[in-house]
Amino acid sequence: MINFACFFFPAAHRGALAGTKALFKQMMKKLFPILALAALLVSCGGKSAPGADDGKIDITDKFNSTWNIHEELQHNDDGTITFTSVAWGGIAATVAKNGTPADWSGYEAIVFEFAEPTKVETQVIFYDNFIQRGAKGITSLTCYLDGQNVTAVDQVALQTAEPTTLRLKRVYLVPSSGEWVSTTLWDGECVFGNWTGGFVIQPERFVTAKPGDRLEFVYETDPTAPFSYWQIKTVYRDTDTTLEGNASELNEWGCATVGQASTDYRVILTANDVTNLKETGLFTNGYFCVVKQVNLLQRYHDESGFGL
Repeated sequence: MINFACFFFPAAHRGALAGTKALFKQMMKKLFPILALAALLVSCGGKSAPGADDGKIDITDKFNSTWNIHEELQHNDDGTITFTSVAWGGIAATVAKNGTPADWSGYEAIVFEFAEPTKVETQVIFYDNFIQRGAKGITSLTCYLDGQNVTAVDQVALQTAEPTTLRLKRVYLVPSSGEWVSTTLWDGECVFGNWTGGFVIQPERFVTAKPGDRLEFVYETDPTAPFSYWQIKTVYRDTDTTLEGNASELNEWGCATVGQASTDYRVILTANDVTNLKETGLFTNGYFCVVKQVNLLQRYHDESGFGL
């Protein structure tokens, strides 16, 4: 085993360090993400995002094919991509290397940045595993990977709901930044059906919630759905107002669409979300999903206050 302490402390201090296990543990927690990021960078074949100093991995140049022969893409001199689409075609990136799928389980998100606001709804798709919808008029779409099955990714694609021309500014992966502690807010089995089922989480369950925490819905999609889509809608209780944290992912009716094989959906809570949830609570319903559990995910901090 490598003695990492030798790299950071002179010989005169190593004896004291050997008896300070807590300090060594904190150092390793800080060092591990750096080592993991180096390994991930090699495995995904990406490069650091231009101008980034936070470990983002740029994969823009991997988007070099389309899913429909009537679509066109052009890589521009300024690094952007002009994509002329048809409805539900797609601009795709093949990330498998020598036939081996990429393991993206060490990444927190994939982010699509647009050079100008989108004119139509978009979605990121990993085949049937899961999808992430983007509303019309956005300049960035973040697709969160934690909690999803992304251990074997062959391709990822961006689709549009209608024919359009959009300019991709860049696409990059965000490495995982630490551990999350899960607190169960609700469990059971709520069968949504055709918007006939729903459930409430009371305000007192959100007493520890903070901006940046994640609301996690664990579910199964119902194969009896008469149409091939599945949706979840979250509103402040006794209102028609949807949560802010996933506003960029919602359709015109305030619904988030999830993939057929997906099992996990997460909303990052804003300050307004936290305030309203503590006052009113949450109501959730949807279309042909069966929700089994709702959790509050919060960043882990050890006793000394060191976050991961």
